[in-house]
Amino acid sequence: MTDKTRFASVWDAIEDTPQEAASMKARAVLMMALSVVIEERGLTQSDAAEMFGVTQPRISDLMRGKVNLFSLDTLMDMAATAGMAPVVSVSKPRASSVAKRRPSRKLAAA
Repeated sequence: MTDKTRFASVWDAIEDTPQEAASMKARAVLMMALSVVIEERGLTQSDAAEMFGVTQPRISDLMRGKVNLFSLDTLMDMAATAGMAPVVSVSKPRASSVAKRRPSRKLAAA
């Protein structure tokens, strides 16, 4: 018998926590957008490395989609350097995914 669990994205399926999945999704989107900009401008990896102030192997990692090697901060900085306007979009949590908690009586009495 196979497990037929459905996931919203591949990151939700392979990451251990929703936090890790969200970070990976955001990084993947930025990396793809940066790769497109590099290709559309016809930049060599060396040219892109100079523009971003990194090494050519670092650009190779970016172009190959090695998401785990880049922080969200680094990718946001690179996008801004490229003249992109990166933004963060936050949605309200679904009621089913947020546990409603009451303060503990022990803590409230203290």
